[in-house]
Amino acid sequence: MDFKSIELSVIEHHFLVCTINRPKTLNALNKQVFDEIEYIFGDYLNHHPEIYGVVITGSGTKAFVAGADITEFSSLDVNQAQALSRRGQIIFQSIEDTNIPVIAAVEGFALGGGCELAMACHMRVASEKAKFGQPEVNLGLIPGYGGTQRLKLLIGKAKAMELLLTADMINGEEAHRLGLANHLVEPEQTVEKSLAILKKIAQKGPRAVSACIECVNTPYGEEAYIKESKMFGAGIVSEESKEGVDAFLSKRKANFKR
Repeated sequence: MDFKSIELSVIEHHFLVCTINRPKTLNALNKQVFDEIEYIFGDYLNHHPEIYGVVITGSGTKAFVAGADITEFSSLDVNQAQALSRRGQIIFQSIEDTNIPVIAAVEGFALGGGCELAMACHMRVASEKAKFGQPEVNLGLIPGYGGTQRLKLLIGKAKAMELLLTADMINGEEAHRLGLANHLVEPEQTVEKSLAILKKIAQKGPRAVSACIECVNTPYGEEAYIKESKMFGAGIVSEESKEGVDAFLSKRKANFKR
């Protein structure tokens, strides 16, 4: 694919950094960005099994992603708008369902679709100057890429309701306090911290990491417990588990194979 809006860089052969590069629009999401995200979390990762984790960030320090490109909204009819929303939901779900860890490194504004993109990642590392929010009601709209659902899961129904209805922004410190951000770091340190987390995870059993992601993503209930039991059972007889248990008993570092 000819990337026009996202820059890709591979760190130490195993960690992919995806930088949304539309600085003139504060990295706003448009059709091209969605096309490229869809490709990255589909064909690209399927053909690059050597990638152990992904960081998504925005160019510059003003914005992670300041929202959707509103210029694409004005001519939409009902069916087109619904299709646009549904496609965004499916693409963001593909990020959440990725079987390797994906971390959002958030500098500056993560608003609207940008906040939804960050929430679709498995973890978020925020700068002290980050700003999160879902301001869609200011436009007479609602979030369309999963924001009404993921926000309440991450920070609770009552607080999510407040932020959605008031369109208030919260800073990085508040996002960290509420659990929206996993880590709060100094400005321009978000990618570095995200990579440090990915490198730590890369030392663990890759099958177990993927299984954890899948189980956590399964909605709470009996189905989730059954899936957990099945994956635990499959893991116990795997070569990965045998290596991990033997390393523990032998008091050595496990050498997991991919």
